[in-house]
Amino acid sequence: MIGRPAIRSERLLERLDRFAAIGATARGGVNRQALTEGDRQARALLTELAGARGFHVRQDEAANLFLRRDGTDTALSPLLLGSHLDTQPTGGRFDGALGVLAAFEVLEALEDASVVCERAQEVVVWTNEEGSRFAPGAMGSQAFAGGSLPAAWRDARSPDGARLGDELAATVAALPVPIVPLGFPIAAYLELHIEQGPVLEREDIPVGVVTGIQGTLWLDVEIEGQAAHAGTTPLEFRRDPMRTAAAAMAAFYRTIMPSDPEARFTIGRIASEPGSVNAVPERVRLTIDLRHPDAAVLASLAGRIEDVLRDVAKEGGCQLSIRRLVDMPPTAFPELMLERVEASARRAGLRSRRIVSGAFHDALYLARCAPVAMIFCPCRDGISHNEAEYVEPRHVLAGATVLLETALSLIGGVDLAIDEPPVVRAL
Repeated sequence: MIGRPAIRSERLLERLDRFAAIGATARGGVNRQALTEGDRQARALLTELAGARGFHVRQDEAANLFLRRDGTDTALSPLLLGSHLDTQPTGGRFDGALGVLAAFEVLEALEDASVVCERAQEVVVWTNEEGSRFAPGAMGSQAFAGGSLPAAWRDARSPDGARLGDELAATVAALPVPIVPLGFPIAAYLELHIEQGPVLEREDIPVGVVTGIQGTLWLDVEIEGQAAHAGTTPLEFRRDPMRTAAAAMAAFYRTIMPSDPEARFTIGRIASEPGSVNAVPERVRLTIDLRHPDAAVLASLAGRIEDVLRDVAKEGGCQLSIRRLVDMPPTAFPELMLERVEASARRAGLRSRRIVSGAFHDALYLARCAPVAMIFCPCRDGISHNEAEYVEPRHVLAGATVLLETALSLIGGVDLAIDEPPVVRAL
């Protein structure tokens, strides 16, 4: 019998430090936005590490990067593990990178122990998960799941004026590796990610078993009234879109989240025109981000929001326009995959709990074409998309160990006793 594969925590932590240096900010975070030179440097480093282990490196036209460790049965679709390497402009060092580097550590652990598997294992680096430089986010996984890269995306522009199609081409050209078609068959997909919330840390639970991703609705709301002089226009003569917006917002903040702990309601942008200090605005625009894990509740809340907006606009003598920018139903991951993750945590002697993801992840789109499981690690104070983002080394090790154990349960033909508990060493 071969030795049981194990995560080498020192190697994984060193890799996290090494990749965090690419795009490092003065405050300890990372600015490595999608399809920038920093993103290409990170991809090149991972490609170099993969080549040193004899893994096969490929990419597709969306610049998704794949690192493959072969199995014995080429007829079997591979097990895919991974996440993303791009960050927010003032991002942290764990969001995305932890999932990629832990997945690569799984391949290295299997290689170190000379584990022979029937099914190939591939690490994937998805392109532009964050969406901070180019919209939409999760672009690479969407293209993979859909089998094509929408033509309209290629003309998207970043805030610095770069064209997506040009940056994609430059990123693909920067790595002289074979190109594979978008959307090849996979057996399953595993993703390790930081929670980006406070629940696991608050409950001192090292492993989150993600049941799915809550539904999301984004609304773009425009309220049109009539511009007027701030000093000379009495209340009864005003058609004030800001007053209408304020009345609606007050109703939403008073009712939506206070009455339902699973609901998430956010107004992220608000702007008025003409934007003068001494004029009643003519027009107010705002965005609404509404989320809920239950599709029926999400639809009901959306209907209530639109009804309130119509009522207050009518009362204020204003015109209303509502446009749905994103309408994403909740996604539930298969029960069998949840049970695999839970069993892996038990084998490792780690406590776990089920948890819904409040954020988008690439797994959302992979769930359309294969069984998916996600594993969450606690992060300090629930902080993410922030340079202060931090994951304790013991939680890095715990998450990577459960990722390895779950992978072992899915790849087949493994010549070792899976029931033997893995070694999880304190750091």
